[in-house]
Amino acid sequence: MEKNLINYETLLKITNGISASNDPQEIMVLTVESVRSAMQIKGCTLFLINRKTNDLDVAASSGLSDEYLQKGPVSALKSIAESLEEGPVAITEITDDPRLQYPDAALKEGIGSILSVPIQIHSRIIGALRVYTAEKWEFSMDEVNFVQAVAQMAGLAIDLTRLNKGYKSSIEILKTLRDPRTLRSKRRTPYEGVPEYAD
Repeated sequence: MEKNLINYETLLKITNGISASNDPQEIMVLTVESVRSAMQIKGCTLFLINRKTNDLDVAASSGLSDEYLQKGPVSALKSIAESLEEGPVAITEITDDPRLQYPDAALKEGIGSILSVPIQIHSRIIGALRVYTAEKWEFSMDEVNFVQAVAQMAGLAIDLTRLNKGYKSSIEILKTLRDPRTLRSKRRTPYEGVPEYAD
């Protein structure tokens, strides 16, 4: 990995790609592939928090082996947990950092360093975006800011596409409710449905 100038043009290209999609899964795949390509790193993974298990579920990944991705449950409470509470966390010493849940698997995968940043929607953390280098690496502030910016955009885009899908589903439900075939064919009178009282 070489020190690359990550400029506004690169960020704009990623932003345009993310904003052009209406599919959450496509947005997540585009995010990890774009970050990996822009930073020329070993891999990138987007995790979403499973609220039932407190695990970080892999939503999209680029550059990492299936064996590594399937190494076991990634706990939001044990795997670089600080990045979900305090912001970006860089792991530059894979061999003896207690914040790593699976250090042996990382070494076997050939990972040298990891940067983890939270994915946030408004004030709610929904996951993490992590980048992986093949050698030991000191992440610059520009690189950290770049990954943070992409994570923020991805989170907003995922949220908007989910809201849009929910909105469209609601419209379809309303359409079926107003389907003429489901409505009564006869006209209603002003007093229809009003109970009659006996004298």
